[in-house]
Amino acid sequence: MTERDESKSQHAPVVVVYLLRDGVAGPEVLLGEKRRGLGTGRLVGPGGKREPGEPPVAAAVREVREEVGLRLDPTDLEARGTLDYRFPYRPSWSQVSDVFVCRRWQGSPTGSDELEPRWIPVDAVPYDAMWDDARYWLPGVLAGGTVDARFTFAADDATVSGFSGRGV
Repeated sequence: MTERDESKSQHAPVVVVYLLRDGVAGPEVLLGEKRRGLGTGRLVGPGGKREPGEPPVAAAVREVREEVGLRLDPTDLEARGTLDYRFPYRPSWSQVSDVFVCRRWQGSPTGSDELEPRWIPVDAVPYDAMWDDARYWLPGVLAGGTVDARFTFAADDATVSGFSGRGV
């Protein structure tokens, strides 16, 4: 998305990062239980709102440091696409998210007031504990793919009522 496109969107620009490592039994992803704010109690990747004028990569580095204490080199982030979330019954929740994967960092993950992180085998990600959209696109991204999709949520603000795009 270009800066001009962002200025036209009323939806908050956000980022999410999926950190991947080789575990004993295969690949693992760092997810965290959201402790406050939108999505409290759900498993999510580290991420959050971009500051005004902040590029997506800079926001990804900052959010990972703030939420799980890891230091990333911006050149290690792999851009994997964009997600456009629409909440017609709660428009203030609508947002556009840049998605990144990262395989290198410094430090060990630690909890924060935002997230309690833990490593989860990629083949055992508990999608029922995440936002409903993740089951549609995250397996492909974790397997090396990309996504560019829009998800619309139902009146319960939790269930996907429709989606379009690629990578889903």
